[in-house]
Amino acid sequence: IAGDLGGYIESENNLSHDGTAWLFDNAIVSGNARVYERGVVCGNAAVYGNAEVYGNATIYQDAKIFGNTEINGNAEVYGNAEIYGNAVINGYAEVYGNAEIFGNAVINGYAKVYGNAKVFGNAVICGNAEVFEDAKIHGNATVYETAVVSGNAVINDEAVIGGEAIINDYAVIGGTARIRGLAIISGDAVIR
Repeated sequence: IAGDLGGYIESENNLSHDGTAWLFDNAIVSGNARVYERGVVCGNAAVYGNAEVYGNATIYQDAKIFGNTEINGNAEVYGNAEIYGNAVINGYAEVYGNAEIFGNAVINGYAKVYGNAKVFGNAVICGNAEVFEDAKIHGNATVYETAVVSGNAVINDEAVIGGEAIINDYAVIGGTARIRGLAIISGDAVIR
């Protein structure tokens, strides 16, 4: 809002003069990072490097967005989450807790990544999928539809997890495995 005290920007290029983009509280936007359209950065959040926040995206609490990342659509990133590399968060996706998204990972749709989960490489989390606790998704893996990956599970390589599948505990799914439907894979299972 014009005239309101906002957060810190390093240069006027960090915050668009068009649209209703805004930052406030102790938020920081620096480097070549840009907030535009209706993007909002608040709390103690930091956006820097070449990162872009736009659309209706909201970054808050202690989240850190950096590298060449793009946060757009109606996406929300909050808590202590870190998004970096060339990652893209869009749609209505939520990333929070201590989650880390990096590399060329994409989180979209209504997907949620939280807890201490890590998604990296060229991994894609989409639909209404959830990844949480200490789960790791990487390589060219895809988790979609209403699939849930939790515990210390690892999904990697070209694996695809979909449907209503639940992968948890210490399960490892890799190779070209395709898991769909009502599958529940847990314990120390290894599928490749």
